[in-house]
Amino acid sequence: MTQSPVLPVQDSYGRLSDGREVYRYSFTNSRNVTVRVINYGCVITDILVPDKDGNIDDINYEPNPRCFGSICGRVVNVISNGKFVLDGKEYSLPLTFSSLENESPKHAIHGGVKGFHLKLFESWIDGDKVKMKYVSPDGEEGFPGELTTIVSYQLTNQNELVTEYSATTTKPTIVNFTNHAYFNLQKHDYPNIDDHVLQISADKYTVNKDDDIFIPSGELRAVADTPFDFRKPVRLGDRLKEGPHGRGFFHNFCLGESGPLKQAAVLDHPPTGRRLEVLTTEPGMHLYTGCNTIPHTKGKYGAVYEPFCSVCLETQHYPDTPTHQDKFPSIVLRPGENFYSKTIFKFGLIPQ
Repeated sequence: MTQSPVLPVQDSYGRLSDGREVYRYSFTNSRNVTVRVINYGCVITDILVPDKDGNIDDINYEPNPRCFGSICGRVVNVISNGKFVLDGKEYSLPLTFSSLENESPKHAIHGGVKGFHLKLFESWIDGDKVKMKYVSPDGEEGFPGELTTIVSYQLTNQNELVTEYSATTTKPTIVNFTNHAYFNLQKHDYPNIDDHVLQISADKYTVNKDDDIFIPSGELRAVADTPFDFRKPVRLGDRLKEGPHGRGFFHNFCLGESGPLKQAAVLDHPPTGRRLEVLTTEPGMHLYTGCNTIPHTKGKYGAVYEPFCSVCLETQHYPDTPTHQDKFPSIVLRPGENFYSKTIFKFGLIPQ
């Protein structure tokens, strides 16, 4: 028997300081999974998933300036030195990020000072999907071309949270989107991710520089015989301190060509029995284990978030692609072309 689609419900989430209203959209499927999203930054505010005993907890983090739960764009992740060259012309972007604490920003990250995570999108319900649209003016945050972006969310009765991105441009530009959701499958306010078990479908990763530890060097290296080998399930508590400089992971994993939908990762939490599968059309997935989370960050419902208490599985093209155009898959979008990307977060229980 075919199940009815999961239809979203709209209500008001509040207003911005300028008076504009923010809308929330709630999905609840036949398996008691609930997802809520808002049209400010396309943020996923809540993901409520039953555990093996039927207990329902929120496994997603509160949105804040660290991009928790939001869409990042126009270009997610870093662009070294805040510069890129396209068709022979150099573009300069706002410098907002540094690898070192107490160092002046020297790189661009996540689309600029006011990237897509801080934009109010036009939003509407289209059948069983919520669609959100933002038109970024030519030159916004230094990027060329007027970029029209539509993000859609859908929850299925198979516990799949489906995110689709599409975009068109009026001038040649660069585009790379992700959702910066932070997960803790125990519950959103649990203090660590040690008991999570992660598997990543990648034979290679992008190596970061020794003297600028969050910036790719351009080298693609095999994961075999390194701390980056997650081809078999690995308990995160046993691996975090093996990451570079003992700071966990802020690295891109190479999944293969873009286009086909493929499994990127499986994240398990044996104590609760919860499982998260990640599928994507993207060629990369950025693993981030929260090393840069500001200590004592205030979260939702009075929670306090600390470093290493969540994990991000960010499907995207490789970070700093404009600097390594000869080695990394292209993120150039031209007039007349349609950008499209799809990622699925599938929630369930670990098979017994």
